Amino acid sequence: MNAPNPALVTQRAAERLPRLALLLFCAAWVVPGVFGRDPWRNADVTAFGVMSAIAEGRTAWFAPMLGGVPVDAPVLPHALGAFFIMLLSPLLDPALAARMPFAILLALTLACTWYTTFHLARTDAALPVAFAFGGEAAPIDYARAIADAAVLALIATLGVLQLGHETTPELVQLFATSLFLWSLAAAPYRLARARLAVVGSLLILASSGAPTLALVFGAIGTLICARSTYAQARAFAWWVAGATLSAGLLSAVLGAWEWRFALAPTAAQAVQIARQWIWFMWPTGPLALWTVWRWRRQLLNRHVSVPLATVISAMVANVWMGGNDRALLLALPGLAVLAAFALPTLRRSASALIDWFSMFFFTLSALTIWVIYVAMHTGVPARPAANVAKLAPGFEAPFSAFALVVAVAGTLLWLALLRWRTGRYRHALWKSLVLPAGGVALCWLLLMTLWLPLLDYARSARPMVDRLARHTAGASCVATPGMNPALVASLEVFGPLRVDARGTVAAARCPVLLLVTRGTRARTPPGWRLVASERRSTDRSELVSVYRRTDAR
Repeated sequence: MNAPNPALVTQRAAERLPRLALLLFCAAWVVPGVFGRDPWRNADVTAFGVMSAIAEGRTAWFAPMLGGVPVDAPVLPHALGAFFIMLLSPLLDPALAARMPFAILLALTLACTWYTTFHLARTDAALPVAFAFGGEAAPIDYARAIADAAVLALIATLGVLQLGHETTPELVQLFATSLFLWSLAAAPYRLARARLAVVGSLLILASSGAPTLALVFGAIGTLICARSTYAQARAFAWWVAGATLSAGLLSAVLGAWEWRFALAPTAAQAVQIARQWIWFMWPTGPLALWTVWRWRRQLLNRHVSVPLATVISAMVANVWMGGNDRALLLALPGLAVLAAFALPTLRRSASALIDWFSMFFFTLSALTIWVIYVAMHTGVPARPAANVAKLAPGFEAPFSAFALVVAVAGTLLWLALLRWRTGRYRHALWKSLVLPAGGVALCWLLLMTLWLPLLDYARSARPMVDRLARHTAGASCVATPGMNPALVASLEVFGPLRVDARGTVAAARCPVLLLVTRGTRARTPPGWRLVASERRSTDRSELVSVYRRTDAR
């Protein structure tokens, strides 16, 4: 006997979100951050450095190096970025060219999330209860409304904002995860396409740095399909199993297996991971928990078990890797799907709480961004201007009329959205996620227009590399033994300098030596003389010292 269904949805509540509005939400979330900035510190610039080196022929495609030192660089994502650099340069700046396919993958992640939810919402167990005298939502209309809500939930999730806009392997993994979800959801309806999708998704995961998750996803997906009530889904289980085996073989061929255990079972780490989850998975996390509770008697049904499997797998990987936020990123498509199924069971008081919190929080956040923007350009108010000068010494804010117009347009649309939400269409199923998604999209748009020069100055290594280049002029190469890959990539990308990061200081063969220390300067090595020391403007703890050989002029 089937468990009682908690979803009560009228036909009026199943109204779909206007397509233009949905496209504007997606565009305001995907496009900002793609244009007009440098690769940012750490993973972003490291990945671009590898892509640039491959495209310029300075390193091999399947064994990439930075400064002559091998780096942990999954094949597919870096080859993809390098290919687009070669394809679009010199028409586009290499950094923008490398970023284009990743922006497309982010948009495809939204599309896969929509279609995953649409197919799952059409399953018998997910459909709303039929009313005694009619008036319940039609299955197709209900599925569209739930799918719209899932896209809004993914846009509203805070954890995907920065990581989702970087040029890193994790974005390829995010797309592969959403494609895998779609393949399982579409198996009863689109069997041929689902077969291609499940093979492609697991192979992409295996070749983009997540071979273990590819096997875990595949094993759980095989189990879900094998016990499905849909005959096509049961037949699909063999394809999932075959794709899992293929992903394992590909990982072995590429040498992609790597032990990444970093769990330290302490109270401090447990608190740290808990805080990360609260921030990273807001607001989809609480809604997904509500879904699991309200649909607890249907946990084994496809609309809950399919997304829940990827969520649990990614969260376990996050804990296993000591709170690695990039592992947690892969939980977000499944969380968005689960969050959407919370809406048919959400109480009116909870919906009102989400609305009021979103309205005040994001309006205040947007106002703060505007105030600091005005202070950067006019010096008024004085305290925010002084804070910017203190945190980013030497920064001079350039004025962009285009950025200002876009920011004003986004702000006006937010005000119109507030008026719409507090006025009409209170019956729509997806109404509770409109303000969270709109607020996140607005703040991201404002940050990537009004604050982009400041953020680029703070997070790009270009200003420091430009200063270092003045002290390394004329050098045939620069020795950087033991330097982290991100800084090596920054020197190669922004210098551009020929960098040798191999060996030790004693074995260095270049006329110029760079050493990185924390806090105080290192002792001058024998045979070298100190030329200068530079610090990052927004990170005073890291010191880069420049040395020349004593017999070099």
